[in-house]
Amino acid sequence: MSKFVGAHTSASGGVENAISHATSIEAKAFALFTKNQRQWVGKPLDTKTIDTFKRMLADSGILPKHVLPHDSYLINLGHPEAEQLQKSREAFIDELERCDLLGLDRLNFHPGSHLAKITKKEKEDESILWPIEKACLDVIAESINIALDKTKNVKAVIENTAGQGSNLGYKFEHLAYIIDKIEDKSRVGICIDTCHMFTAGYDIRTREAYDKTWDEFGQIVGFEYLSGMHINDSKPPLGSRVDRHHSIGQGEIGYDAFKFLMNDPRMDDIPLILETIDETIWADEIKMLYSFIEK
Repeated sequence: MSKFVGAHTSASGGVENAISHATSIEAKAFALFTKNQRQWVGKPLDTKTIDTFKRMLADSGILPKHVLPHDSYLINLGHPEAEQLQKSREAFIDELERCDLLGLDRLNFHPGSHLAKITKKEKEDESILWPIEKACLDVIAESINIALDKTKNVKAVIENTAGQGSNLGYKFEHLAYIIDKIEDKSRVGICIDTCHMFTAGYDIRTREAYDKTWDEFGQIVGFEYLSGMHINDSKPPLGSRVDRHHSIGQGEIGYDAFKFLMNDPRMDDIPLILETIDETIWADEIKMLYSFIEK
């Protein structure tokens, strides 16, 4: 059993600070933003910053494959408007290039949103909803292909979503559909967020439910694509399609799902990243998760 648990640590003041914060909570993995996540353009990474980051990462003992950078929240690779789509694609390419400069091999991102104004009733009608979603998924896949063609080394790791608003990626079928259209499948992966999974309607609270959900993931998407996870409990209930994280064991998911996960070899050797709401207890949550591993 080889688990690498950490948290999404702050890179405020410099990307190398995310490493310091990770080691301070005894993390074996971490996530970070390589630029301000609420701005389109980030300050270019200079040689000194890159060298410092690489040196500190090596000194920390955390491997590059256990670092899961996240892109800007502004990027929408499925944007219906040409100008905004192009802006998103350019920003995404920049994010991939920043990861490569830092010696990191993966970039985590939300797939995208169709932004169509549809009623709740229309959302429940697959004959109306699917064509809208399919068109957006096609654009997302095209965006990823363009970005991968213009970059090298870094894997595009698609995160599942809760399905809030017009966000896509809340169904395993969405993730599989995108992967199927990616030309270089060696450079695409999936990050599963446990809160998003749960509020999208995939139950993991009991042994039976956990096995059923992950078997479905294996059959539809495939564990060969699982490249990272976000380990979060959920404030909203199952199937609510609302994205609000909670501390481990304090939300609607409870402890058992995380005990199953920590003893599941299918989650070995990938970054398992806390995005729970109270960073002051991240060190305790990391210790707790490791304590779940059965000897």
